[in-house]
Amino acid sequence: MSYFKDILKYEKKYRKFTVLNIVFNIFYALFNVLSVLAFIPVLGILFETDKEVVAKPAYEGITNIGTYLKESFYYFISEKIENEGQIKTLFFICLLALSLFFLKNLFRYLASYVITFLRTGIVKDLRDKLYNKIVELPIAYFTEKRKGDIIARMTADVQEVEVSILTSIETIVREPLTVVIAISIMLFMSMKLTLFVFILLPVSGFIISSISKKLKSNSVKAQKETGTFLSFIEETLTGLRVIKGFNSEKIIERKFNKSTKTFRDLMTSVFHRQTLASPMSEFLGSATIIAILWYGGTEVLSNTSSLQPDEFMGYIVLFYTVLNPIKLITTSYYNIQKGEASAERIMQILNTENSIKDKPNALVKESFDNEIEFRNISFKYKNDYVLKDFSLTIKKGETVALVGQSGSGKSTLANLITRFYDVNQGDILIDNVSIKDITKKSLRDLMGIVTQESILFNDTVENNIKLGTEHATKEAVLEASEIANANEFIQNLPEKFETNIGDSGGTLSGGQKQRLSIARAVLKNPPIMVLDEATSALDTESEQLVQLALEKMMQNRTSLVIAHRLSTIQKANKIVVMKKGKIVEQGKHEELLAKKGEYFKLVTMQSLS
Repeated sequence: MSYFKDILKYEKKYRKFTVLNIVFNIFYALFNVLSVLAFIPVLGILFETDKEVVAKPAYEGITNIGTYLKESFYYFISEKIENEGQIKTLFFICLLALSLFFLKNLFRYLASYVITFLRTGIVKDLRDKLYNKIVELPIAYFTEKRKGDIIARMTADVQEVEVSILTSIETIVREPLTVVIAISIMLFMSMKLTLFVFILLPVSGFIISSISKKLKSNSVKAQKETGTFLSFIEETLTGLRVIKGFNSEKIIERKFNKSTKTFRDLMTSVFHRQTLASPMSEFLGSATIIAILWYGGTEVLSNTSSLQPDEFMGYIVLFYTVLNPIKLITTSYYNIQKGEASAERIMQILNTENSIKDKPNALVKESFDNEIEFRNISFKYKNDYVLKDFSLTIKKGETVALVGQSGSGKSTLANLITRFYDVNQGDILIDNVSIKDITKKSLRDLMGIVTQESILFNDTVENNIKLGTEHATKEAVLEASEIANANEFIQNLPEKFETNIGDSGGTLSGGQKQRLSIARAVLKNPPIMVLDEATSALDTESEQLVQLALEKMMQNRTSLVIAHRLSTIQKANKIVVMKKGKIVEQGKHEELLAKKGEYFKLVTMQSLS
């Protein structure tokens, strides 16, 4: 139940609702038992005249409070029968019972009313915390995880926690109170008979516990499988064009169907065991009642019990009242076991340590003054080093281009300078200060990023441009869009800057999306630009427009340009040629061509293609 406790930590914020729920449930449990007890003396007094109490009982101290209350009520009913007759007394008892039932249900409603704020509040906080954690975690975390699995944890798992655990909280609070109050009265009525009940109940508990262990195990597997088929859905929607282009619909369908079949089999087992809880607990309860009837009835009939026949019948009714709460507690226990699997998956994310975090006294760096230095850095994603003892210095105002074959480590440098990943060895310094000693926020505030894939959101053109600078004026947005050569096509959109561009900017062309990405970087107006193959995915016409936009943007800025198309970086102050994570050449365009080395080969290959 450790993960159940982790979920309950979120209750602290809503403690007042918990307190109110407990108070209302105490009253509910009290009136629930009293509504049953109200009928017990009637059996003896209305239909057995020898049960009448003619003398007012005397209070003999707290130790005899139970007997005193019981005799006082018998005396009150006896007086009423004497003065008003049996019919009117019966009517009074019915009104009393009705009032008790009304109060019982009123407090039950009030308890459920206040617990709703706790349930919905915890669910909101869990989702918020999960989302914040996902945004906070480093990119490395998600390279090894399925997107669908993470979506499943935020949706299906949180939903399961609400249904299985949070709905059980009220039962866990309310029903034990009913059981405690009822059993206390049962002990008072007959300690011997109640102790006999306690011998039978552990047997039921053992049977229930053995079933629930398997329930939790299968629930864990089922929730993992939910993540698997959600990943299939996410990948299918992303790659639908490729799937159709390669006529692979049936292959993908078979994989998905295999996943849903596994999920079906697991959930069938879970539901079978879960539905077994209620009939099993009811059967065990009925068996206990029959055992009590036999044992207690034998005691009463042989006059060896202190209970009278009417009190014994009342005892049976009272125990039957306890059965339903015990049944509900059992069902809740099953539900919590099922929900534990989801709680575990949620807490796995929330308890994940962020490997890239600010030092306690990290510097807030607000300007870039001199140079960026990669000093003897080495980095690997998993096993093999992508960069080994790599060193490079970029002076303020320089445009440095990185070129080389795929896998040479170019994009890795962009990921490292922005601290999406941390180096394994060596250091990256800005103005001779390690980026690990600078806050992540202020480091990234110094940089504008334009990637090969234009990352846009289902929002308006303006909001996409303002992503990093939400308080920018409309004039600033317009100016940024003009520098990025984007204003021309924006003015032709139905609602101009207020046009919604759809999922990932699906209503725009590749060149238009890239120019919006550039406008976003321009609006941020950072001193350092990181351009990761910003034109490689574009056609020739779009490339020319984007290249013009990039050149405008890079004026008076320090730029690290990762280039696939070498024609776009001929004006760079320094071109760095990389191969297998190392620098093999560096210099200006003309100098490198004259050497007729690796750069010359790359240019020749591209011109031939």
